[in-house]
Amino acid sequence: MSKILVIEDTLSLRKDIIEMLSYEGFNVRGAEDGLKGVESAREFVPDLIICDILMPGLDGYGVLAELKKDPGITTTPFIFLTAKADKSDMRKGMEMGAYDYLTKPFSASELIAAVRTQLQKRDALKNLSDKRLEDLRESIILALPHEIRTPLTSILGFSDIIASDCDTREAEQIAEMAQYISAAGSRLYRLTENYLAYAQLEAMATSPEWKEILQTYTTSDPGLIVQDTALQKAQDFHREDDLSLKIEADVTLPLLPDHLKKIVEELVDNAFKFSRWGTSVLVSTEMNSHNQYCIQVLDHGRGMTPKQISAIGAYMQFERKWFEQQGLGLGLIITRRLSELYGGETSIESIPDQYTKVTVMLPVL
Repeated sequence: MSKILVIEDTLSLRKDIIEMLSYEGFNVRGAEDGLKGVESAREFVPDLIICDILMPGLDGYGVLAELKKDPGITTTPFIFLTAKADKSDMRKGMEMGAYDYLTKPFSASELIAAVRTQLQKRDALKNLSDKRLEDLRESIILALPHEIRTPLTSILGFSDIIASDCDTREAEQIAEMAQYISAAGSRLYRLTENYLAYAQLEAMATSPEWKEILQTYTTSDPGLIVQDTALQKAQDFHREDDLSLKIEADVTLPLLPDHLKKIVEELVDNAFKFSRWGTSVLVSTEMNSHNQYCIQVLDHGRGMTPKQISAIGAYMQFERKWFEQQGLGLGLIITRRLSELYGGETSIESIPDQYTKVTVMLPVL
């Protein structure tokens, strides 16, 4: 049984709404003003809130703003009741996060239809969220043991050989095994760093305080960071000859330089990782028609289907049964989270077995 909270200062209307919704089988509670409504919402934790706008003390906008601070209620569907059909009032409410409006007077059928529509949307979103969470769990179960075990096996195996049999090994053999240990350690280190980066970004995305802090940073020479980072990645993969650079636009970006570097690292790392040696990787920057700074990375590797692109998320890796992939698949989602954190966006264009083109669009100062 869905729970509905009705916040309305007019007693007769509040009773009528409660009666109509109760008759339809909903569990309904009422509150006579904004302050009591906020208190009741936190105690009752409703599935939907119906709230009048014009109330003494804390009005409907104030109620919505206050409840948006509560993690347990911030996504609860919110329907405003208003005696005015003023578009500016509606726009203000929608911008604050209201889901719908009912203009007084309204009929029982209009009320029930609005309530059922919002509850159905909430259920659909919940089902989608549950499905993504289940996919995430499955991906972690499949990927994490392998991603940790593989480098650890190399580290433990080669170090054990060196420790137990160093007297009979040539210096060149020991040096070669040490290189394998170093590479495996680097892989494990990168895995840990990306996991921590992803967790930090998820926390930042829901923190207004963090967003305010990040807005104070600027990057004055993004082209140099893009170029140096791409060159370093090409060296890491021993594919300097495969890298092409086309760096344009001299602008200042409102973001932390380390975050720009991280975006480029993940994009170029993926481009080299999922393309064959000898095929080109193009890294370019330019200003688009919307006055955004665009970082684009194009490779001619495996590519992705539209379904795979739409499913991109943390720990998601495609065709793992057929392809060996290092990393937990966090690169693209970290890139997307970083761009969104600064008001930017990420787009992906790809054709399987032909190419993948990832574009990050960032605002400029």
